[in-house]
This record gives sequence, C-alpha cells and structure tokens, in this order.
Amino acid sequence: MSDSQMQQVRDLIRHQGVLRPRDLAARGLPASYLARLAKKGSVESLGRGLYRSLEVEATEQHSLVEACQAVPGAVVCLLSALRFHDLTTQSPAEVWLAIGNKARAARVGWLPLRFVRFSAAALAAGVEAYDIEGVHVLVFDPAKTVVDCFKYRNKIGLDVALEALRAGWRERRFTMDQLWYYAGVCRMTNVMRPYLEGLA
Repeated sequence: MSDSQMQQVRDLIRHQGVLRPRDLAARGLPASYLARLAKKGSVESLGRGLYRSLEVEATEQHSLVEACQAVPGAVVCLLSALRFHDLTTQSPAEVWLAIGNKARAARVGWLPLRFVRFSAAALAAGVEAYDIEGVHVLVFDPAKTVVDCFKYRNKIGLDVALEALRAGWRERRFTMDQLWYYAGVCRMTNVMRPYLEGLA
C-alpha cells in the first residue's frame, strides 16, 4: 500500500465514518486495504465487510448508520424512526428496518436488527434521506412513521402509536392531509379514522 493510497483510504473512512470494501473498489482502490488498516489498528472491524473509523466520534444515530451500511436499501422505521424524529419516549434496543416483501433479511452479528416487511408501495412512500456521519441513511418521514405504527400496532403497541400521533400533531410535525394520504397507501384508513377525527 503506497502512502498516498493509504492516506486516500484514511480520508475516505474519516469522511464517511463507516466503509465497506466495495466502497474502495468503486474508487479504484484495492478492497483489501480496509482489512490491512484494521490489522494495524487504524480502523475497527464491525463485522464481515464493514469497517469504522476510530477518528470519527459516533453520533447518537451511529447504530442507524451501521444498520443502513449493513443492509443497503433498508429504511429506518417504526420505533427507530420515532426515536430519530423524537416522537417517542421509547428507547428501542434494536434498529427497526423496513425491507421489501421478498427481500432477504441480512444477518448482522454485531448489531441487533428487527426487520419488518413492507409492500412495494408502502416501502416507497414517505422516505427521506439524511446524511449521518457521511453515510446515506433512509428514514420514513414523521407522518408515514405514525401511520406505520398503527399498521404494526400488534408489534409495538397501540399506546406507542397514539403517543406518536399526539406528539407529532401537537408539535405540527405533519398535516392531516399527510396522515390521510399515508393511511390510504398503507390501507389504514378505517383503523385510523376515529383517531384522526378525534384530532380535528
């Protein structure tokens, strides 16, 4: 490894926070460099094919970064999305990720993940992209997250969904039109009608 290439890799992982070997390959750098840097103690191996810079201070959302790097295309949802948007008092022990109905649920040994399968329409609706620690993280917006909580109320509890609905409405994090739209996408119109009419 030349000094200039080593510096390139260090700069890249410092900027992005978390890297995979294929991120290097896409830039014309040998994928093996990350494993070499891990052996030298310059980066930390988080698991198979995922490395973290030791020079970047982890943010509160670092577990979301790791999850989205480990499962590309997954969307942060339900309890994790509520926590991200500060719409719950819950502190989930797992990162909740939405994946497609036919997607493979990846096994990630070092990070507790909870997968929830979404239809194509529900998976595509209300997705927002955030740059966290230099990593592209997908999270459902507040209104879509609340509607998802009603849809999966048997998994997370109706009380959690109601808390999020009231908090989001009180803080004007979404409009009634947004809630009705996502309720239609997720086929939750009849379930949510009494709760939404109670807010109006």
